[in-house]
Amino acid sequence: MFTDEAEIDVASGSGGRGAVSFRREKYVPRGGPDGGDGGKGGDVYAVAKANLSTLSNAKMKRRFHAQDGRPGKGRNQHGAAGNDVAIELPPGTVLRDHASGEILADLTQVGQRVQILKGGRGGKGNAHFKSSRMRTPRFSQDGETGIELRVKLELQSIADVGLVGKPNAGKSTLLATLTSARPKIGDYPFTTLQPNLGVLRRGHEDLVVADIPGLVAGASQGAGLGHRFLRHVQRTSLLALVVPVDSADIVAELQSLQDELRQYSAGLVDRPQVVVLTKLDLALAPQPDYHDLVAAGLGLPHSAVVAVSAASHAGLDQLAAMFFAEALAARQIAAEKQEHDR
Repeated sequence: MFTDEAEIDVASGSGGRGAVSFRREKYVPRGGPDGGDGGKGGDVYAVAKANLSTLSNAKMKRRFHAQDGRPGKGRNQHGAAGNDVAIELPPGTVLRDHASGEILADLTQVGQRVQILKGGRGGKGNAHFKSSRMRTPRFSQDGETGIELRVKLELQSIADVGLVGKPNAGKSTLLATLTSARPKIGDYPFTTLQPNLGVLRRGHEDLVVADIPGLVAGASQGAGLGHRFLRHVQRTSLLALVVPVDSADIVAELQSLQDELRQYSAGLVDRPQVVVLTKLDLALAPQPDYHDLVAAGLGLPHSAVVAVSAASHAGLDQLAAMFFAEALAARQIAAEKQEHDR
C-alpha cells in the first residue's frame, strides 16, 4: 500500500550512570575512587534510502528507540555507548515535530543522514569528584535522560516535471507513453490514487516526471484528497497543466487548476508552467489553433503549449523537447538560488 503520511514515536537513549567504586588491591589499604563514567545514550537519525518509495515500513514499526548507555564500572572502566537508531525513509520525506509543526529534517537526496535527537550524556563516576577535601566520594552522577518525541512524516515526491490535471485528463497514459513507468490506467476518474514516477531519457540526460493524482474543485481546501495530492507538486521544478482537447472549456479548466495551485501555496503558481493538451486524436475537425486559444487565455507564450496524442504519438517528440528545455532551465535557476541562499 502506498503511504505518504505517518506518525512515529522516536526516543534517544539515556546516558548510563557513573560508577561508585574504590580500588581494592593487596597492600593498598586506602585505594582511591576509581568509578568509571557511564556511556552516552544512542542518537536518532533519519536516512534517505534509494530503494524506498513509501512510508509504509515506518508506519508499521511506529516506534524507534535508541539504546541506553551502559553504566560505568570500577577500575575506571567507562560504560559502552548505546547504539544509534536510523530511521530509513524515502527521499522527499519531511519530518516535523507533531506538537509544534517545526521541521526537523527534509530528506532531499539519497544517502542524506540527519540527526533528529541526541542521546543523553553519560554520568560521571566518583573518580571525578575526588579532591583534597574529599578523598572518598561515595556518590556519582546520573546519566542524562533521553528525549522522546512524536514525529509526523510527510512524503513529497521529488520530480523535475509534475503532471497536474483533473481526473481522467490522460496524465497516466501520457506518463506511460513518454517513460518506462507503468501506472494504472482506466477510463474512469481517480484511476491514480498515488503519485507515479517515470524517467524520461534523452542521450545522457534524465528527467523524472511525476503523475500527480487528479485535482477536483476545492482540492486546496482539502476536498477529496486535495491536500495529500497537492503536497506532491511542491518539489517539482516544472508544472505541466494537463487538459484534454475535448474539454468543454479548455481555458476555464486551466484557470481552475491554477486557482487550486495558488490557493494551496502562492509560490506554486509562480513556478514555471507549460500546458499539455491531451487526446488530440479526439479533436473535432477542423482543429482550432490551441496555441492561440491557450496563450490568449492564460498569457503564456506559444512555445509553452503543446497538443499531443498518446494513441498516435503525435506531438510527443515536441513535448519531450519542451520538458527538457524548461525543466533543465528551472533546475539551473533553483540551483543558483540555493547557492545564493547559502
